[in-house]
Amino acid sequence: MPRKYFGTDGVRGKVGTFPITPDFAMKLGWAAGSVLASSGTKEILIGKDTRNSGYMFESAIEAGLSAAGVNVAFVGPMPTPAVAYLASTFRADAGVVISASHNPFYDNGIKFFNNFGTKLNDAQELEIEALLEQALNNNAMQCVSSERLGKARRINDAAGRYIEFCKGIFAKDLTLEGLKIVVDSANGAAYHIAPNVYSELGADVISINDKPNGLNINERCGATHLESLQAAVIEHKADLGIALDGDADRLMLVDDSGTVIDGDQILYILAKAAKLQNKMEGGVVGTLMSNLGLELALKEMDIPFKRAKVGDRYVVEQLKSTGWKLGGEGSGHILHLDYATTGDGIVASLLVLTALIQQKQSLKEYVAGMEKLPQVLLNVRLSQNNADEILNTSSVKQAVSEAEIVLSDSGRVLLRKSGTEPLIRVMVESTNSVVSQQQAEHIAEAIKALL
Repeated sequence: MPRKYFGTDGVRGKVGTFPITPDFAMKLGWAAGSVLASSGTKEILIGKDTRNSGYMFESAIEAGLSAAGVNVAFVGPMPTPAVAYLASTFRADAGVVISASHNPFYDNGIKFFNNFGTKLNDAQELEIEALLEQALNNNAMQCVSSERLGKARRINDAAGRYIEFCKGIFAKDLTLEGLKIVVDSANGAAYHIAPNVYSELGADVISINDKPNGLNINERCGATHLESLQAAVIEHKADLGIALDGDADRLMLVDDSGTVIDGDQILYILAKAAKLQNKMEGGVVGTLMSNLGLELALKEMDIPFKRAKVGDRYVVEQLKSTGWKLGGEGSGHILHLDYATTGDGIVASLLVLTALIQQKQSLKEYVAGMEKLPQVLLNVRLSQNNADEILNTSSVKQAVSEAEIVLSDSGRVLLRKSGTEPLIRVMVESTNSVVSQQQAEHIAEAIKALL
């Protein structure tokens, strides 16, 4: 059965349009509360990022959960991985994050976790959707009796608890003293957490984009817009820069010259560190879009590499099926299952800093062993949603085969349809940027000829 509401990032939409409205959020809270209460859930922890609409949805979800007889604990603005951690720490039965991650302020979303910090199971999601449909279409939402209504409480020391958890990732015999770090919190959920973590570990911290006003989250800042971080690193002559996104589950870095270090390179750093410490368990999981340079660099170190579909959900599934611990995406979702159940930008950054200090190298020096291959990405817009049909035509397959012959062992081709738009994405990477561009255009022309 296709999921109408639960995607890889939970329920998401633009504020004020279907499906994310206060009425929808309340009924979703009731449906989720009813299903989870039937399996013993008594309290659910709610966190959010810094969007204006988060306060509205927080109240709406609380009303729905209370109507279902479930207690609520509020932690306020908090990174997504923090909510996953705190749900377990405070013995809550589940967690909710109100966030649209790296999206603009006018979007928002609702994500559910179980008390292990992972997504709800398929059966629970389907049952919640069935109840939600009834509530939306038939106004069938039923409130428990007054004596069974859920109660609400606010947890005031949640931020401090999470800061201590993050600091615990960093070895006690190490220090960040002597390092100057610029931290870009994207005016998001980590604005009051990330700078404190690094400064309490001894770093000289310059904090930017740490004044959220409800409308400026991810606005020309953070992990998706690195220009202000690059400029600040150079201006302050910092050793490196750390960029998080709105809910702090992504990490991007900038070295002392202002060069961007992306998620693929971060995976290389962490894998290399584990190898040097004889702590590499299995291999590394990337995605279909991971740079071939990562795969080649890992091969040089005899570290296995597997590719999952694009999306951190699929990376987690691959990690669990292999028993491996380390995986992620070029966009900065980094997962290390020894430390967190979901992508955690602050935790990943501390693991990188640990590696740099232990080897007494700069970020630029440490990542030099991986050479990123030129990657060309072209989007071909379709007149109708017939991507599968086009991808299976003989002319497109022939164009791909011809490109692969030209690239030989020095590159690769990837075609995939967009999950949200009528697009086919053509990606070609190789050791030669000119060849990559030529072959990507060759395949794109074969697709356009069918339109």
